[in-house]
Amino acid sequence: MMQDRNFDDIAHKFAKNIYGSEKGEIRQTIVWEDLTQVLAVLDDTRKTLEILDAGGGLGQVSQRIAARGHNVTLCDLSSEMLKLAKSDVEKKGLLSQYRWIHSAIQQIDDHLPQPVDLALFHAVMEWLADPKSALETVLRQIKPGGIASIMFYNHHGLVFKNVICGNIPHVLNGMPHRKRFKLQPQQGLKPEEVYQWIEEAGFEIQGKSGIRSFSDYIGNMQYMGDYTAEEVLKLEQQLCRQEPYLSMGRYIHVWAQKKEEQER
Repeated sequence: MMQDRNFDDIAHKFAKNIYGSEKGEIRQTIVWEDLTQVLAVLDDTRKTLEILDAGGGLGQVSQRIAARGHNVTLCDLSSEMLKLAKSDVEKKGLLSQYRWIHSAIQQIDDHLPQPVDLALFHAVMEWLADPKSALETVLRQIKPGGIASIMFYNHHGLVFKNVICGNIPHVLNGMPHRKRFKLQPQQGLKPEEVYQWIEEAGFEIQGKSGIRSFSDYIGNMQYMGDYTAEEVLKLEQQLCRQEPYLSMGRYIHVWAQKKEEQER
């Protein structure tokens, strides 16, 4: 039976391999481009926003928002990830703007005194046994007119990656999770289902981006071509919000605004 993943055992490895890499740089760049639009919609230069970083890990994205003067509540199941996040936040002089919650996302209702303007829910659902209910819990924390920023591991990208790597039997068998890959999510989510969950919760989708729509599919064969990491990033930025490339991203970032008539 699939269980929610706690990263206490590999927090340092996770931080190095996921965030400290070219793949992590592409992810951070594309998501931040979207979030600059989100913050503009929320008029963040005129008021202090309340942010929920749900399953926030190291809080790399929320730190950039906190640096703009906003308050962040970071919730994570892993005490080790929280320790790493606190250390990083303190080094950046942002500690006074953070509130820390050591809890599963599913219990966040018990810890938030009031609804938030913006909730970040990035790369969490694919590690959960019941991603839909966790997403619904996060979405309930957002005030009317507020925004959800959601990133998830894309089922279609996972299929395509396995096919181009020659793992055809694995795809035909339904791609069962391989436990030996500790940093590989337990599952990919189908974008059309996630979009439906968001809309059913009373939100209107405002934007979508594919995260690593190209870079993860570039092979390691010698003499493939002459290009730089900067050019790959430029390609991602140029095409990641257009179909069909958007839906081929290894991750998809989607942001949606809660309808004003909705109640928490």
